[in-house]
Parts: sequence; C-alpha cells; structure tokens
Amino acid sequence: MDRQMDAGQPREWTRLGFVPGQALRMFGMRRSGNHAIANWLQRNAPSGHSVFMNNCKPTTDPFKSFRSIELDGKIAPHRKARRDLASVTARAEDGAMLLISYEDVTPANFAPMRMVSEPFDETLLTGDVLIYRSFLNWAASLLKKMQANDSYSLLRRNAILLHAIDNYRLLLKQVEQADDLGFTCICYDDWMRSEDYRASILAQLDLPVCDNSLGQVQSYGGGSSFQKEASSADELETSRRWQKMSEDPEFAAVLNLAAHDTKLTHRLERVFPRDAALLARIAGVNTPPEEGRRE
Repeated sequence: MDRQMDAGQPREWTRLGFVPGQALRMFGMRRSGNHAIANWLQRNAPSGHSVFMNNCKPTTDPFKSFRSIELDGKIAPHRKARRDLASVTARAEDGAMLLISYEDVTPANFAPMRMVSEPFDETLLTGDVLIYRSFLNWAASLLKKMQANDSYSLLRRNAILLHAIDNYRLLLKQVEQADDLGFTCICYDDWMRSEDYRASILAQLDLPVCDNSLGQVQSYGGGSSFQKEASSADELETSRRWQKMSEDPEFAAVLNLAAHDTKLTHRLERVFPRDAALLARIAGVNTPPEEGRRE
C-alpha cells in the first residue's frame, strides 16, 4: 500500500507527503536574522533534506498560509505547493526536516485561548525556537528598512515600529520563560559572533553539525538594511546598526519613548543590560512629554 495512504499516518504528514525527522516551529521579529538562522538550520538537517514554510499566518493552517516555501534551501513553486503540497514536498522523503516560521508574533499573543498553528496538531512538533536580537540593533535595522519604503509616511512607519516594540517585549518575556515553556532560544547577536554558540544550539535541537558557517546573506526582505552589497554573512556589521542610526531624529524619538516604557526596560535590564543602560541614559536626559507640559 502507498505509504501516503496509510491510515495510521497523521493527516498532516499525509498532506506533506513524508514523515519529518524534526518538525520545528520558529518565531522571531522581523530584522532579527530569522532567515539566516532558518537557512543554517536547514543546512544542518540530519538527512540533508528540508522543507521550510516561511512566514505563515498565525491561527491559520500553516500548510496553506506560508508566504513562500523552500525545498532543501531553495525556493520551491509557491502556487503549486498551495494547491497540492505533497506534489512539491514529498521529494524531501522521510526523515527530512520540517521548519515552520512565524514573524512578529509569539505564542503569548494567542495563548491560552487559541493555538498559533491551529488546525495543525501541535503535538507533532519536536521543538519551538525563539529568535531574538539586541533591542537597539533590532530597532535600528527595522526603522532603516522602513525608511527605504517611500509608501510609508513618517507617522505610519513609527506606528508600525512602536507596535513591533510591544511585541518584542512579549518575545523577551517568553525568552525569560523558555525553560518552563520548553523553548530553544537563539540570540542573533551571539549566533553571529560565535561558532561555539551555534554548535551548542544545534546540540540542544539534536541536530548534527554539518555546516556551522554563517552562510550567504538571504534575499528575504531585501537582504541587509544597511549593507546591500554584502553577499556573505561574515561581511555584515550587525552589532553596529544602532550607532549608524544614532544621529537620526526618528530613531532618537523612538528611543526616547522606549526609554520610558518600564515594562520594556525592566526586561532589557535582565536580557540586554547594556541596551537598558543606554536607554536609562536617554531617559535621564530627556523629559517625558507629560512632565514637560505646563498648562
């Protein structure tokens, strides 16, 4: 009997056309190295084969809502996969890695009322991965990316950025709760800096070290916000993004607001104390709008 017709298989794997060796779900804010890390995970798939469903829509069937799809690290036909997933993904064969990603949300946005991946059976997942990045470099990269989009007005892009900062705070909350929640956390800053750190994450996920390099700059989202010419991730100066934006008045305004959000700064004190100290310095220099106003 055809394996795909085996009534004992979960419906999800029948639709996929193969039984994954690892089924990982990944969360991260945009401009946090999501795609670089996704590519790295795929390059370290035990069988050498992988399927990556990129930027799925939350609370919607991930097998129908992915924005793009990769097979073995290469872009696969999107429309064909949406119509008949197995016709594209079955070639990965049993034991391949399945990687499902979400951007700008965490499970905390939906729990306990709803599941992020419903109607997908989340008990089939072998792990959840949270990707996070130092606040100042992340915020600088996101703002720089939006400034390049002429369709965004100043107010619109800053509204988007402030909303993203609130979700970033929720992500840090879950990073702090990771041990209790069973999540594997990847700090993009450390991932970029240290080969040993990358190897330790692979060990946590029970993945072999096949290719522990940083790989090539991924084209998703237009690539790097600051270094469009960079092709190798080794060329990127990701730890200096906020310094490059330090004279930008928009960035200064956003940081001034962020510096007075104690729910954010208290988490930064524990997760990124250097960023928290810089924001505290900003808060000490700038007077909050409500205190500065005289009626």
